[in-house]
Amino acid sequence: MKLQSILATHVKNAVKEKYDVEIDDFEFQPTRKDFEGDITLVTFPMLRQVKTNPVKLGEDIGKYLEENVSEVSGFNVVKGFLNIVLSDAYYLNFFNEIKDKKDFGLLPPETSAKGIMVEYSSPNTNKPLHLGHIRNILLGFSVAEILKAAGNKSYKTQIINDRGIHICKSMLAWKRFGNEETPDSAGIKGDKLVGNYYVKFDQEYKKEIAELIEEKGISEEAAKAEAPILVEAKQMLLKWEAGDPEVVALWEKMNQWVYDGFEKTYDALGVDFDKNYYESDTYLLGKDVVNKGLEKGVFYRKEDDSVWIDLTDEGLDEKIVLRSDGTAVYMTQDIGTAIQRVKDFDINGMVYTVGNEQDYHFKVLFLILKKLGFDWADYLYHLSYGMVDLPSGKMKSREGTVVDADDLIVEMTETARKISEELGKLDGYTETEKEELYRIIGLGALKYYILKVDPKKRILFNPEESVDFQGNTGPFIQYTYARIQSIIRKADFDFSKPAAEDYELHDKERELIKQLQLYPETIQLAAENHSPALIANYTYDLVKEFNSFYQNVTILGTENISEKTLRVQLAKSVGEVIKSSFALLGIQVPERM
Repeated sequence: MKLQSILATHVKNAVKEKYDVEIDDFEFQPTRKDFEGDITLVTFPMLRQVKTNPVKLGEDIGKYLEENVSEVSGFNVVKGFLNIVLSDAYYLNFFNEIKDKKDFGLLPPETSAKGIMVEYSSPNTNKPLHLGHIRNILLGFSVAEILKAAGNKSYKTQIINDRGIHICKSMLAWKRFGNEETPDSAGIKGDKLVGNYYVKFDQEYKKEIAELIEEKGISEEAAKAEAPILVEAKQMLLKWEAGDPEVVALWEKMNQWVYDGFEKTYDALGVDFDKNYYESDTYLLGKDVVNKGLEKGVFYRKEDDSVWIDLTDEGLDEKIVLRSDGTAVYMTQDIGTAIQRVKDFDINGMVYTVGNEQDYHFKVLFLILKKLGFDWADYLYHLSYGMVDLPSGKMKSREGTVVDADDLIVEMTETARKISEELGKLDGYTETEKEELYRIIGLGALKYYILKVDPKKRILFNPEESVDFQGNTGPFIQYTYARIQSIIRKADFDFSKPAAEDYELHDKERELIKQLQLYPETIQLAAENHSPALIANYTYDLVKEFNSFYQNVTILGTENISEKTLRVQLAKSVGEVIKSSFALLGIQVPERM
């Protein structure tokens, strides 16, 4: 039984015994740092039922708890706040229960529970992954891991946008200007090669627009529509849709180059997927569902034969789901794909990791699925996130001004190398060990910098700042973990024995145990809120508490074996929680730094 439940029962008993009143309106909160105590009972709401003043009420309840609850060792009342002091034995009992649990805070999935699918990344096959994708990927992967740690089955997926005019632009540019260039002959990753031709298309397109305006004297809008390279790209798309063998073969070849490139980036980032969906397979899904919805009156047909849904009663607008020629729109595909996923996996919920520019789209999608009668539509969530900016400004794919994901990973590793070498703490490392450490620090810095921010907020990403070894950064936390491992390596005695119940806790020991207690609750909150930031900032708070402990008490140097044993155990548990929480963020921790 949780301590708050025990206290709640006794608070009710105390008020019943003293005032003969049944109460149900009260709340607990953590005691503020500037007051003595661990849990605070707010008495003000009770005064609606109990006729007394808040200080007296607090005193009466405090005395009752001190006499009747073994976990309570004292109390104080500040105005209407009853600050309850918990016994050292309570904290030691808790710590002794969890100190040897490597999976502390993590819940196994219920055997009968259905799963939650998390969609993330979902790139286009006309360009490599960039910094914007990295935020998406890191958020989606971390949320899937957090949901799993909270006791859910979770599945990771992406839908690869492998068809459409943007793909044909890269294909046409390669056909015109590529001279049969391949990733091997060019010595670059396939996604980068295809991305170069997407940029090349845009350059040629702009040239043709300028020429048409100058030669024909037509408007820019007309020139954009008439530019021969765009007209040819549209014709190529029609040929692909018609199954033209030559176009389909080129599409398959160039897309495979991109898939191979994506896989290398995903491997470098340390993320994975349980299943890939491809838009070329899903773009026809949903049409049959729309037709069934027409029969049920969920949708309606306009005079031009297009099919719509009217959501004005829900504060939205009218939304098209089939064009007049019977072709699907993105909404139709998303309806069909969601239904297909529920058929493919034993799930009753989905999380879509997509930027906040698509907020409206997902409101409409979820509402349509509800209106179509799918129960699981109540468990759909749009993990909406803000853009990532650089000090130099916004990124643009067509102009080739994006920050390439692979280049950023390399830059982060190089920044970690530079700062580590300046600090000069790598004596005795082999070159291979150094390179691996730079990679772990660089990636940890990147991931933590992005994930510590609430997903809804926009980020200004600064690589140098992220690799700082001080403050709220990944390397600072990784360094603390490595420090803890050093302590454990030096602990040349048996520290497995639990502390005695009469051990008197130092304030810093108590505070550290209190911080460890918060880990399971933080995982659950992070899962409920789909927010890795809660895990990241909890870990930073834990590390700050540990460093305060480290600076204020002697760990290995104390002559008192009970103190030394407990303090090494505390350090070890903190290290395991850091490793566990960072794993939920997709971040590795080094044994030495």
